Order: sequence, then C-alpha cells, then structure tokens
Amino acid sequence: MKKVGLVGGISWVSTLDYYRFFNEEINARLGGLNFAECMIYSLNFADVQDRSWNNSYELLLEACESLKRSGSEAIALCANTAHMFASRLQSQVGLPIINIVTETAKSVVEKKVARIGLLGTIFTMEMEFYRKGLEEFGLEVLIPEDKKIRDYVQETVKEELGRGLIRDDTKRRYISIVNELVERGAEGLILGCTEIPLLISQRDFDIPVFDTTRIHVDSIVKFALS
Repeated sequence: MKKVGLVGGISWVSTLDYYRFFNEEINARLGGLNFAECMIYSLNFADVQDRSWNNSYELLLEACESLKRSGSEAIALCANTAHMFASRLQSQVGLPIINIVTETAKSVVEKKVARIGLLGTIFTMEMEFYRKGLEEFGLEVLIPEDKKIRDYVQETVKEELGRGLIRDDTKRRYISIVNELVERGAEGLILGCTEIPLLISQRDFDIPVFDTTRIHVDSIVKFALS
C-alpha cells in the first residue's frame, strides 16, 4: 500500500471525515484488519485565518514538505480552498497532489451533468482556480449571484461548520440558496467545501449532489492501492 500524506486541520472537523472514510474504504476493499497507511499534518486553522488563505502558501508548503520527509508518496490537501496552490505545491514539493477539483470534475462529467451549481468558500466560488478547473472539463459553473449570499456562505462555513456547529436555520437557508441555483438552471450541485457535507447532502435534493470529501477520498484510496 502506498503512503498518502493528508494536510488537514483546515478544518479539523472535516479532517476527521477524511481519516474515517479513508480507513473505512481501505478496509471495505481489502478486508480483515487492513486500514489506511497515512500521515496527517494538522494545521492550526487560526494561523491560516490570521494570514488569510491568499497568504497561506508557506504554511501549506511546510506541511507538504514535512509529509514528504515522513515518507509520503502523494499529498492530499483536505480543503477545496487549499487547491488554489495545488499546482505550485506539486511543482515545488515534487510529489503528486491528488487534486480535488480534477476528481470532482470527472465525477460530474460521468453523471452527464453540464451545468453545475457550486457552493464553497468565497475563494472557491469567486477565484479562477476552481471554476477554471471545472470549465476545462466543459462544465458551466453557477454560483450565487448576490454577493451577500456568497458572504453568508463564507461566514457560516468559517464560524459555524468549521467549528462543528450544525444549525437548523443555516441548513434551511442553504437549501433555499441551492433551490435558487436550480431555478437558474443548475442540473447538479458541488459541495465545494469539505465542511458543507456536514450540513446538507444528497438526501436534501432531487438533483445529483457531489460531495467533494467523498470524491476526494475515493481518489486517495485508488492511489494508495494502485
């Protein structure tokens, strides 16, 4: 089994899911007492927030290099937003980065969805790195048109979901936001933040929902067993 390094803590809440799903999937495929052989570098999320995501490259680089020194053969960044640096990190560290954007785009295309709604942090929704990564697969990407709504998603991801706080009123608001995307023509929905699946899931919608945490973990498992 190949060793995979997980850059977590961004936030720790979703990193728990990464570790759990990774181990469950390895065991489901290999049986017995087989579980994932991996290392986790858990960042202090406050350090990322103090610098802002735009200025967090050095923090992520240090984590990746530490995992490489520990014997990792590939890196998984356990946050969609961190993938704004994925290509740069892969080039500098010299290890493959299992890319959540690429793997999610493949899953959407496999479902024959062409127009996809995207919810995530303000960086994921507004910056080019994520939308361009999806558009390279021929996908049309829809995000909330109103910046106040995008700011609301950012705030609740940061202050609620990132702390493990799940609130019914926030869930209702998210469902309403998604329904607006559907009214604009979204044929599916990407949960483009690894905390959002803690709040909403496929059970809440009739359209296909793409859980980026699950998609990413599946790709990590495939690498580990390749």
